[in-house]
Amino acid sequence: MTVSRPAAATSRTRQVPLGPVGSAVHQRITSLQRGYLDDRSDAVGVLARLRRGIGRPAGETADLWGLIGTEPLYEQYERGGLTEDEMCQAEEAAHAAVTLWSLHQQSHHTSRMHRRPGLELGAAVRRLVPGAEIDEPTRKRFVRVGTAATPVVLAGRLRELVILLRREAIALDYGMLADQLHMWQLPGGAPSVRRSWGRSYLAVPRRASGNGPAAAGRNAPGGGDGASNSDGLHDPDTTTLEDETS
Repeated sequence: MTVSRPAAATSRTRQVPLGPVGSAVHQRITSLQRGYLDDRSDAVGVLARLRRGIGRPAGETADLWGLIGTEPLYEQYERGGLTEDEMCQAEEAAHAAVTLWSLHQQSHHTSRMHRRPGLELGAAVRRLVPGAEIDEPTRKRFVRVGTAATPVVLAGRLRELVILLRREAIALDYGMLADQLHMWQLPGGAPSVRRSWGRSYLAVPRRASGNGPAAAGRNAPGGGDGASNSDGLHDPDTTTLEDETS
């Protein structure tokens, strides 16, 4: 049995059902994120260790064995639900997503940098520059991500964007990202992911005047095109209990 491909998402369709990889990553990050925000020493220590694995192949860093949260995927593998190749692809995607999140969350002790549902990569990157203008240096970094040839190179280039997003406290949906990193490795998957990222990056919302319903919907975490709120960068942390357990 092959892993089903998750549907490509745009900035308008954040509530995309997660596939097996995205679900495992969401579950793991949610647990670690809660511990980090509670300033639990075990969670803080795990994040520090996870950051050492950014841009490295899954399984290469022995210190990270058992920290990524791929147990649900191993259960499928043991039951014969995943082939060896499928398991390796799932591991690479989960490893990249969880380690990148550990960098993104670093030093953010009151805000969640993983939100489910949340922004897709392209929409989040576009938030780095408020308004309709495109920042060329940031755009070039984004383009470099799209031209990565291997999962390891892709994770290394994503690191540059994550550092920018961390600086501006712009969160991502890492469950969605994990599924897309998995899809990237499947036959014909990379063009589909690139197309989705590009569309969400270019989806600039129409400006609404005043503080009416249109403006409120645009600035809400689940509404509009992933546009920034009135300060151009930060949304309040509106993650609910349902987000934590979904």
